Amino acid sequence: MNITKEAVLSALSRIIEPDLKKDIVALELVRDIQITGNKVAVTVEVSNPAMHSRKRMEEAVAFNVKQALGQDVDVAVTVNPLSGERGGLRKVLPHVKHIVAIASGKGGVGKSTLTANLAAGLAARGLRVGLVDADIHGPSMPMMFDVMQERPTVRERDGKNWIVPVESYGVKLLSIGFFAQTDAAIAWRGPMATKALEQLIKDADWGELDVMLVDLPPGTGDIHLSLVQAVPLTGAVIVSTPQNVALIDARKGVGLFRLPSVNVPLLGIVENMAWFTPAELPESRYYIFGKGGARALAEELGVPFLAEVPLVQSIREAGDVGRPAVLQGDTPAARAFADLCTAFQQRLAELEREPKAVTA
Repeated sequence: MNITKEAVLSALSRIIEPDLKKDIVALELVRDIQITGNKVAVTVEVSNPAMHSRKRMEEAVAFNVKQALGQDVDVAVTVNPLSGERGGLRKVLPHVKHIVAIASGKGGVGKSTLTANLAAGLAARGLRVGLVDADIHGPSMPMMFDVMQERPTVRERDGKNWIVPVESYGVKLLSIGFFAQTDAAIAWRGPMATKALEQLIKDADWGELDVMLVDLPPGTGDIHLSLVQAVPLTGAVIVSTPQNVALIDARKGVGLFRLPSVNVPLLGIVENMAWFTPAELPESRYYIFGKGGARALAEELGVPFLAEVPLVQSIREAGDVGRPAVLQGDTPAARAFADLCTAFQQRLAELEREPKAVTA
């Protein structure tokens, strides 16, 4: 059979881009077609950069080409996320380059503190950063950024009212905590919580961002699954302490993002409260929760290990007064968070360079 470019395009025109609701040929998302004998190499783009979205597109391209041209056709598919000006085609957060979930299987491991410092640290390096406090039942970001008395405003654009995030330390921030009384319990069932999260993300005027961090609640529940379905995640970071009881749940957190139905890349694991350093003995380390447990878990699961953050009093004090410790000069805490920011940026760069080709 003589395979032609027109025949390949005809087969690909049957594939609908799930976010943009049109076929990928009409959207000009088919970027290249190479035909060599019985081999067809296709390069396409998708609006959602998450691994599960790229995988579904790879499978769709291979299936439709084989169905149209024959099962013996050797199909190689490369899927890239929309970039540059074309990235604006994406309907969900079109001007946000990277969306990263920060998760933990267990509560109390310092995930929100770590997220706040990562966001502030990246913003201090000149990145445009947004932060969504998705811990609907226990929002803490307004306190950590000293904006508990602030309230988001509303801006009308294109006939629609958009929520304008609060800004602090160069970070654009939205949290359900801005819309609830400080002492009021948020007793919502799953559907209400997921709807609230969707509004914080989709109904807000985030503008141009280099990275958006989503601080997830502990566990692996409705919020996590809804986020994966609603938002094009670049990847996820798992936070754990070194102790075994936390590592059990961290392992479950890794497992969630590796589910075939989720399939979100793991940027890495962070070990929080890695050791205790008293202020009067700044060179001493006491491994209260065990030593190196999260690093060992990362090695076992084949996940990059990003950083170790010590348990020091200044981190807690900084969170309580709303000034992230990463901004407090040359201190052990600031250096640890700076190392995390560097590792985080390196992992994003690695993901951008990773080959996305698959042969079907």
